[in-house]
Amino acid sequence: MKRFRKNIKNPIVSCLALFILFTGLFCSKPKAQEDKKISKPSLQDKNARMVKPWGKIKLDLVASGFQLPTYLTHAGDGSGRIFVVEKPGQIKIIKEGEVLSNPFLDIASQVRSRESERGLLSVAFHPNYRENGRFFVNYSNLEGNTVIAEYMIGDHPDQANTKSERIFLTIKQPASNHNGGGLEFGPDGYLYIGMGDGGAAADPWGNAQNTETFLGKMLRIDVDGDDPYGIPEVNPFIGMEGYRPEIWAYGLRNPWRYSFDAETGDLYIADVGQYKWEEIHVQPAKSPGGENYGWDILEGFNAFELPEGYDLDQLTMPVLEYDHDLGCSITGGYVYRGKKYPSSTGTYFFSDFCAGTIWGLKKNSKGEWEWAEFLDTQLAVSSFGVDEEGEIYVLDYNEGTVYQLRGVEE
Repeated sequence: MKRFRKNIKNPIVSCLALFILFTGLFCSKPKAQEDKKISKPSLQDKNARMVKPWGKIKLDLVASGFQLPTYLTHAGDGSGRIFVVEKPGQIKIIKEGEVLSNPFLDIASQVRSRESERGLLSVAFHPNYRENGRFFVNYSNLEGNTVIAEYMIGDHPDQANTKSERIFLTIKQPASNHNGGGLEFGPDGYLYIGMGDGGAAADPWGNAQNTETFLGKMLRIDVDGDDPYGIPEVNPFIGMEGYRPEIWAYGLRNPWRYSFDAETGDLYIADVGQYKWEEIHVQPAKSPGGENYGWDILEGFNAFELPEGYDLDQLTMPVLEYDHDLGCSITGGYVYRGKKYPSSTGTYFFSDFCAGTIWGLKKNSKGEWEWAEFLDTQLAVSSFGVDEEGEIYVLDYNEGTVYQLRGVEE
């Protein structure tokens, strides 16, 4: 497998890539970190095994001309439309293969996007969008803080009502990186919000392990509950002193992209790493929540700021880690549940912003995790997305293009 590289033509984008788009990596590692040793070296035996790919894929161009695309999804309303989020503050529609000239939503005037990890970062449509016209966005406001807000459809189905904003959460961000950015409705109908640890490097504020802050967490809220939102009665930390009741899981560095398997309900979380390791966690659908995914005690399976005598059994380990010889900023994707390419069924496709490689991850017949390199590309993959049929798409941040991932059936 290759060492990561990226052919970036735009010098401004090249500088951003050196900063690392969704990571905030820094080049030097403190000596104190290097000297720490993990107390259970056998943990790495749990890492997914690399194998030969179990299928073939290709990418077909769908649309171009987008400005720094960060996310793609559908409305689940039977229209077949694809919605593409642009970092500066617009959402565009691909309809019947054409990009509509008027944006679905334009909130650029209230979005701060000049820093590499700020902007309009994602959109999630209410499970009953066809009936209620509600959708939700994650963006950075002019002060640089995270806003989770609701909007409503306008008089025309291809245009939202920009005056309908209702803010659910405003989360203060101490730095411009590790702002998270994901929004996904789970199979339970609740909204999951992925938050980074607040930025800088090495979690200097200790946010990921601090259960009194939203930073470094996966949150779960009920958008149909109290005003502005409700707390699901079965959230894991309700009524516990020192825990915010919105917290679903914690110990995350920057879960830029995560998704639910449309068939099993399992939650795949791709957590962007620090100095050396990128990782993927898989939370089973039957989980009651409450997992501690380890940052900044560990980075992947490896000691980072591991206290003397710490019981690692308190932590939930990743199913996969890879080091920075292969990339530097993991981009989470989706489990393929479309109908067109049987050889890809059940495969979780993901990539790396710095490398452009598209990998696949799944369990083998023995229940063991395996992963493989499926495609070597020159893309700066900022996100994946799915349409109503479960087909997967890939976004190239640098060129502003959308591709469909297609299986090559033999």
